[in-house]
Amino acid sequence: MFLVISLVIIVAFCVLRFASKSSLLFVVKKWVRVLGDKCYEFQFYRVPQFNQNMQENQLYRKVFTYLNSLPGVEDSEFTNLFAGNKSNEINIVLDSRQVVADNFLGARVNWTNEENEKTGLKCLVMKVRKNDKRRILRSYLQHILSTFDEIEQRRKEVRLYVNVEKNPESSGRWRSVPLTHPATIDTVVMDSDLKNKVKSDLESFLKSKQYYHRLGRLWKRSYLLYGPSGTGKSTFIAAMAKFLSYDVYDIDLSRVSDDSDLKLLLLQTTSKSLIVIEDLDRYLTGNSTGGPTLPGILNFMDGIFSCCGEERVMVFTMNSKDQIDPTVLRPGRVDVHIHFPLCDFNAFKSLANSHLGLKDHKLFPQVEEIFQTGASLSPAEIGEIMISNRSSPSRALKSVISALQTNSEDRAATRHARRLSHSGSARTAEEPSEPGIFGKDGVKEIRKLYGLLRIRSTRKESFEFDAPDKENCKHET
Repeated sequence: MFLVISLVIIVAFCVLRFASKSSLLFVVKKWVRVLGDKCYEFQFYRVPQFNQNMQENQLYRKVFTYLNSLPGVEDSEFTNLFAGNKSNEINIVLDSRQVVADNFLGARVNWTNEENEKTGLKCLVMKVRKNDKRRILRSYLQHILSTFDEIEQRRKEVRLYVNVEKNPESSGRWRSVPLTHPATIDTVVMDSDLKNKVKSDLESFLKSKQYYHRLGRLWKRSYLLYGPSGTGKSTFIAAMAKFLSYDVYDIDLSRVSDDSDLKLLLLQTTSKSLIVIEDLDRYLTGNSTGGPTLPGILNFMDGIFSCCGEERVMVFTMNSKDQIDPTVLRPGRVDVHIHFPLCDFNAFKSLANSHLGLKDHKLFPQVEEIFQTGASLSPAEIGEIMISNRSSPSRALKSVISALQTNSEDRAATRHARRLSHSGSARTAEEPSEPGIFGKDGVKEIRKLYGLLRIRSTRKESFEFDAPDKENCKHET
């Protein structure tokens, strides 16, 4: 009797001890599974996150997304909780070195999320019984891919990738966050004809895979967005990404060490993506030190490494292209040029409608008169004035008028200073500095004229998207 009581106490103690860490049922199931596995032979398949060239393995991303959609993730010993895109959404994500079980056509498949402690490289390991391998393997992988497509279709999440410097050997060069910018092609303030041209060009590109291949060309397209700061270039990029449902890879050239590093970044981008370099003119005109060379940037734009993947759209932004060698922006390197000018009266009316709900106002004629004097502000500046005074549309318009008047006075003072400067040097300019038919200065002027004619001749070959009347172009902040 004493022996029975002692045995019961020992069993109860063991049960309580196990229960303090996890449920007894879970422990029993785990040991049953371990003992059952001893009776079978298994086949293992590894799905690494990167290949030997540190390019992302798209199958890894698809399998990882699929596994995190399984109910079995909740049964794993350790999972991560992340906030979703919606305020009431919580996502459960499998942690490293955890196991999740799946069942397909009566076969059990185990997946392990492994991470190398030394290199930090990740991989997913699939374990399936050899008796089930031939029966389910191909159909199971197809099931994963189709499920991933369904998940992506429901989610439709566009992501923004940025290049980083830390640990590129272990985790690649890109980090991403959801692109939550609310801009769309329809909400961008732009001349309607110009907007329709851009939409038509993007839609045509999406449907042109066979056409490009028939021509023997890579299925990609490139755009140049140029104009002063605050005219809406970055906003337009976000709108393009939403329209195409493409991820954005924003390359910060200041974090690129050399030409080889730039090539590596391009190799790690995926299809269906916008590859963006902003303020490219800073690097082409030598205003930035270090980083990739001019030949390296040109090879990035249209060299052999630009052919590493298809279904990509390259987007470059500049404040001005006047000082850029026309060969840099020739067709092939840049297919479409889109100008983003400062705000004019038509753009102002569009901003007043979107920001203040005004289609007309008694102060509009005064605003138009100031624009006709040559005053101009960026859409970002006018938009911010309207946002700050949105509770009083009349006060907002008066503030815009005041800002435009200040700008007009500044422009007039600048022109006056230039006239004084030119008149002070007129006598020196009239004196020839070197004998000859033209003189040294005359030769310089002829060279400048030749260069201008050459630039204009080259520009005619470019595909320039602009409004029918440039004065009517409108852009958002």
